[in-house]
Amino acid sequence: MQLVADTSASFLSNVFRYKMIQKTGAIWIDCDAFCHKPFPDDLEYIFGVHGLLGALNCGVVALPQECELMDQLLDYYDNLPDYPPWWNKNQRRKYDRLDEKMSHGARIYKAERTAFGPQAFTYFAKQTGQFEKAMERDVLYPVPFQLNDIFYDPYGNVEGHFTENTLSVHLYTNGTKPWWEKHVPMPGSYAARMCDQIGIDPSKALK
Repeated sequence: MQLVADTSASFLSNVFRYKMIQKTGAIWIDCDAFCHKPFPDDLEYIFGVHGLLGALNCGVVALPQECELMDQLLDYYDNLPDYPPWWNKNQRRKYDRLDEKMSHGARIYKAERTAFGPQAFTYFAKQTGQFEKAMERDVLYPVPFQLNDIFYDPYGNVEGHFTENTLSVHLYTNGTKPWWEKHVPMPGSYAARMCDQIGIDPSKALK
C-alpha cells in the first residue's frame, strides 16, 4: 500500500486487474472506456493496439485465468527490477536523477508513469508470444490518444474512427486537458452525447 501512496491509485489498479482476472475470469474495463456494444462471449484474449505507434494498452483486458503473460506481469510487480528491462539509457538516466529518498517503485513511476501499465503489458506480451493476439486499434481504441480532444469537440467526427469491429471507445482521461475537469462537455460533442445517452449529469463530476 505504501507504493500506492507514493505513486497513485493507477498502480494498484494495474495489479488488481490481473488478480481479478486470475480469480474470476472477468473482463477488466477502465472507467474511461465507453462500451460501444457487447463483447462476444467467445473471446479468450481481449487487449489491443492503441495510439499511433503500435503499442498495446491494458485499459480493456481479458486473459485466460492461467497464462504466462499474467504470471510475468504479476511477478514484475512483486519483484521490481533495478530498471524495467525495456528502458533505454535516457529512461534510466531520468530514474537516476530522481531523489534517492523516494521508494524504488515511486522513482520508476515518476520517471515513466506507464511503466506499470501499457509499457509493461506491451513488453511482456512480446516476451510470452502473445503480442500477435492483440486486436487492431479500431476494436478497443479507435481514437488515438494523441487526438484526445476530439471527444469534447462538437465538430469532431469521433464516429468517423469507428468500424463494424469497434467494441469499446477509450477516452484517455489521464490525457484530458485541465479545462475539461472544470467545464462540462460542449453540447453535441461525443462526451456530451454519451452522457445524455446513459443519463449522466457531467456537472456533478467537475473539480
